[in-house]
Amino acid sequence: MEVQLKDVTMQFNNTTAVDRLNVTIKDGELVSMLGPSGCGKSTTLFMLAGLYKPTAGEIFFGDRLVNKIEPEHREIGMVFQNYALYPHLTVLKNIMFPLKMRKVPNKEAEELAREMAALVQIGHLLDRKPGQLSGGQQQRVAIARALVKKPKILLLDEPLSNLDARLRLEMREEIRRIQQEVKITTIFVTHDQEEAMSISDKILLMKDGKFQQFCPPEEMYDYPDNEFVASFLGSPPINLCPASIMDNLKEVSISGTGDVISLSSLLKTKISHARQVILGVRPEDFYVEKDENKQGIHGKTMMVERIGRDHLLNVEVQNKTIRAIVSPDFRIERGDVVKLGILPGRAHVFDAHTGESLLETKTD
Repeated sequence: MEVQLKDVTMQFNNTTAVDRLNVTIKDGELVSMLGPSGCGKSTTLFMLAGLYKPTAGEIFFGDRLVNKIEPEHREIGMVFQNYALYPHLTVLKNIMFPLKMRKVPNKEAEELAREMAALVQIGHLLDRKPGQLSGGQQQRVAIARALVKKPKILLLDEPLSNLDARLRLEMREEIRRIQQEVKITTIFVTHDQEEAMSISDKILLMKDGKFQQFCPPEEMYDYPDNEFVASFLGSPPINLCPASIMDNLKEVSISGTGDVISLSSLLKTKISHARQVILGVRPEDFYVEKDENKQGIHGKTMMVERIGRDHLLNVEVQNKTIRAIVSPDFRIERGDVVKLGILPGRAHVFDAHTGESLLETKTD
C-alpha cells in the first residue's frame, strides 16, 4: 500500500518534533527512516501507527485519509524495540494473540500462526515461552505476530537495537528476506546508517524534525543534497575542507595550502568566484598521486593503519586531519609527505554558509 505524508507536522508544547514533512512511499517498498537521536523519525512512525495525531498535515494510506483513524483500524503491523511479547504465553499463542482479539476461530488462527512461524523460520519453537528464546528468536516471534493479521503496512521501531553485532547482521538480512517474500510496504526506523544502507529500497534522512533527502541508499551516498547528508553517511566519515571557487568556476582552491582541485561536475549557475565553499571527499575516493604535474592535496602522514587489504592514512593538512583509504602498493610511513589525488567525479562542493550542494550534474 502506498503511504503519503503531506505537510505533516507534530508539535509537543513549544517543540516541533516533525516540521512539514512531505514524502511518498510506494507500495511494496522498504524505507528506512534515518537520523540522529531527536530528529523526529520515531515520532513520524508513531503518527503513521496512529499513536500520535499530527498537529497539522495529512497522512494517506492508499487513497484513505487516516489522520483520525484509530491504530487498530489502520491495517498495520508494528514491531517495537522491546518486542513486547507475553511471557506467560507460548510462541504459538503469542503469534495467535492478534487473531484472538479479532475473534478469529481458533483453528483458523492456529493455521495462520503456524504459516507465519514457518515464514520467519521458528516453526520448531512454537511450544516454548519467550524466556526460553534468544533475542533473535524473540524478534522473529514479534515479526510473525505483526504479520499474522495480514497488514497492509509493517512498521519497525529500531527492532535490532537490543541484539549483538552478529545477530543484528543476521536479522537485518532476515527482515529483508521476509519483506520481499510478503511484498509488504515496510517502514523501518533506525539510527544505524549501515543497517539503513544495507536493506532499504530508499532512505528518508531527517535532522531536527526536517526532511533532508529521500532516495535510494547509493544515490544518497554518492550525491548528497547537503553537507549534513554527506557527513552523516559513511565510515570513516567524509573529509570536509574549507576552499574557495576560482575564477574559471571549474576549480576550487584549498584554503591555506595553494592546492587546486578540478571539478568533474558543473557548478550551479549564479555562483561567483572566490565564494567560500566546503570541499568534501570520502576516504575511499582518494589515491596516492605520484605525478608532480597532476593536482592533489599535499600533507604530512601522521598515521598508517592496515585495514583489510587497504591502508588508512591520517594526513595532516593545515592542522586538519584528512583520512584516506589507499592501496598498499605504495609504501608510506609516518612522517612522509604525500599528495592525495581525487578520483574523477568524486569531489563534492557545499556552500560554506547554507551547506547546500553546489554541483549541478551527477557524473559516473
